[in-house]
Amino acid sequence: MTLRCRDVPQLPGLDAIRLRGGASAANNSVRWPYVAENRSFKSWVKGGELIFVTGISRHRSPQNLAECLYEGKECNVSGLVVLTGDAYIGQLPNTLCRLADELAIPLFEQPYSLPMVTVTEAIGRAIVWAEQTSAHPFDRNALAEATELLEAWIACRGNQSAMAEALGCHRNTVRNRMNQLTELIPDQTNPTDSFKTLLLNHLLSRP
Repeated sequence: MTLRCRDVPQLPGLDAIRLRGGASAANNSVRWPYVAENRSFKSWVKGGELIFVTGISRHRSPQNLAECLYEGKECNVSGLVVLTGDAYIGQLPNTLCRLADELAIPLFEQPYSLPMVTVTEAIGRAIVWAEQTSAHPFDRNALAEATELLEAWIACRGNQSAMAEALGCHRNTVRNRMNQLTELIPDQTNPTDSFKTLLLNHLLSRP
C-alpha cells in the first residue's frame, strides 16, 4: 500500500491542488515531498519524490520549468508541483502541461495561498500512515462496507450535514457510523486520528 500522485489532491486540506498534465502516470508512488530551491535538483533526490517548485528563491521561466520536467523524468521522481500566483510564477503555460503529457510525468498546480507546511505535513502523514496501515488488524469487510460513507466524506469535505443529505440519512446516523468505524483501530485513542487513518487507508486502497 502506498501514496500515489492521484491521491494527493484528495488528502484532507489539499483539494486546491490540481493535476494539470501527465495523468497517464498518476499512479506513480510518492516516496516523500521535496521542495526544490536550486535551479537543478538532480543531485538532491533519490527517486520517487514529489518535487515542489515555488519560484520564491529563484526565478522560474517557462524554459526552466520545462527543464524541471525533463530533469524529473531523468531522475525518476514521482511528479512535479508548481506553485502559482501573482507574486512569482503567474500561471502554468499550456505548453508545459502538454510536455508533462508527452513525458508521462504528473504535473500539479498549487496556489500560493495554500501553505507549504500544510501540504508537506499532510503528505508526510499520509506516507507514514500508508506504511503503518499495512500492518494494522483491519476488518477489510467492514471497511469495504464503509466505502459509501468514506466517499461521501471526501465529496463533502467532512461536512456531516452535507454527508447526511448525500446519503439520505440523519446527521446523527452519519456520526454514529463514523464512530463505529474508528473502533476498527483499537490501538488509537483519538477518534479523529482513527477516522483519518481509515480515510487514508480507503484512499490508498482505491483501484
